[in-house]
Amino acid sequence: MVAQMEPITDSIRVLYVDDEPEFAEMAATFLGREDDRFDVEIVSSGTEGSARLADESFDCVISDYDMPGQNGIEFLETVRDDHPDLPFILHTGKGSEEVASDAISAGVTDYIQKSGSADQYALLANRILNAVEAHRSRRIAAERTRRLETLISNLPGMVYRCRNEPTWPMETVRGEVEDLTGYSVGAIEGDDGVVWGEDILHPDDREEMWATVQSELSAGDTFEVTYRIVTEDGETRWMWERGRGVYADDGELDALEGFITDITERKQREQELAESESRYRTLAENFPNGGVFYVDREFRYQIVSGSGFDPLDTDPDDIVGRTVSEVERFPEELIETIEAVHETTLAGESERIEVPYEDRVFEIRTAPVREDGDVVAGLHIARDITERREREEELQRQNERLEKFARVVSHDLRNPLNVVEGRLELARSECDSDQLVEAEQALERGQALVDDLLSLAREGKVVTETEPVPLKEVVEGRWAGVETGDATLNVDIDRAVMADRGRLKQLLENLIRNAIDHVGPEVTVEVGRLADGFYVADDGPGIAAADREAVFESAYSTVPDNTGFGLAIVGEIADAHGWDVTVAESAAGGARFEITGVRFAA
Repeated sequence: MVAQMEPITDSIRVLYVDDEPEFAEMAATFLGREDDRFDVEIVSSGTEGSARLADESFDCVISDYDMPGQNGIEFLETVRDDHPDLPFILHTGKGSEEVASDAISAGVTDYIQKSGSADQYALLANRILNAVEAHRSRRIAAERTRRLETLISNLPGMVYRCRNEPTWPMETVRGEVEDLTGYSVGAIEGDDGVVWGEDILHPDDREEMWATVQSELSAGDTFEVTYRIVTEDGETRWMWERGRGVYADDGELDALEGFITDITERKQREQELAESESRYRTLAENFPNGGVFYVDREFRYQIVSGSGFDPLDTDPDDIVGRTVSEVERFPEELIETIEAVHETTLAGESERIEVPYEDRVFEIRTAPVREDGDVVAGLHIARDITERREREEELQRQNERLEKFARVVSHDLRNPLNVVEGRLELARSECDSDQLVEAEQALERGQALVDDLLSLAREGKVVTETEPVPLKEVVEGRWAGVETGDATLNVDIDRAVMADRGRLKQLLENLIRNAIDHVGPEVTVEVGRLADGFYVADDGPGIAAADREAVFESAYSTVPDNTGFGLAIVGEIADAHGWDVTVAESAAGGARFEITGVRFAA
């Protein structure tokens, strides 16, 4: 493929050397008319030209041939000593084959004869542009090549390209080839070179490695594989390879290109770590809340330790020397499962299963016990994981609720606040008002609250730290922070509850806002005490019994333009504290939200 020349977008500095300054100035004028990127400087001799080239950088030199002192060929030879690639055009009135031959031998870029026609300058301008573009393209290509070679030379591995042919011959290999494989570049590269897949790739890894490459290429353009090679001196090493497919215009795989590096030391560390972890688990993990049992190849218990295991006889003397089926009280199908796990362990693999026993759940882990490389027994470690399973299930349910909460908060609260922020910015540009300052402060409080709620939901945190919070003080503080109009507040509780202060404030504010939004600005709100909590009630029309559970769902609302998010937050905050929140009818026939399961401060 022919490389594209870089188009010239900036000025082109031209050094014009001619002992006839009037002709040179005329030529410079014509060149400027042909292309305004030309910046022409004129000197009258080769000596002056050499001096200017020593001081300044030029894109092209144009020189006359017949000049006193140093002719154009001699000047060209001088230039080539210091600037071997600089475009040099001989523009002379003396045309002969001898001059042309000498110019070519000296390394001239182009040769043009002067004429009396103005057309010569269009030709000259074109030749300058072509020469400069070609020079710049070569310079850029050379720099890119240099950078690529520097990069490859510093890579901890080798790069390659191989063709899609039966043996996948290596067209190119560069980098630490000999350090990795023991083979030289010349030995691997080319059609007659050492075949990577047959001579270097470990025979046990060839089929799996190639299957992985094909599978990943079918799913995309790149692949990653880990495999072993055998070096020239017979050493086995682990390699990691990342590559890509190169496809022809018809979509057929044409070649593979990629990078290969040695990961033998990493593999050894991983193996050592795995062995250490296995020993650690065997010795330390499972002694509490269960038992550890050494079972021989005949399925007989030889060593029993730990805190006991309900499905077995509790006296170790009744267990040692007996088989699994003789002492375990599991149903027959579970005993068969445990025996199958032990067979797998004796084959050299660790296993883990969970088995139910009455109302409990037990986890059994096994590990092979080796002597001189042979598996001689299995280590069975049993633990009662019933409580852990219950906690995990509860945590999963909680996380699902919190994730749902996070999505709703992000969508239903942050977007409106962003709109408000933008509107405030527009309003500030049109007028100056204290009301805008108050609005901005309220917006900042709202945005901070959203951030706090999102953090709670996304991190899946329940309330773990509480403090005594005076309920009356918080209610009155939230009432002052809400636009209540002519609404009335009655507080009939003077106790402190154990709660997260910030979240309790939000719960109460949302219930107050809910009463005002659904009843109106003349509503009466009452906060009172329950035996194990408190309530917030209003004197509005109330909530129908059929709708009382739905009100805590996100986006549920009977008020136009209301997001329906406030009571969902109430429910989430209550759950985070371990409280229950329900809806009942107030004494005045309105809605009464009861928060129970609350612990009062001493």
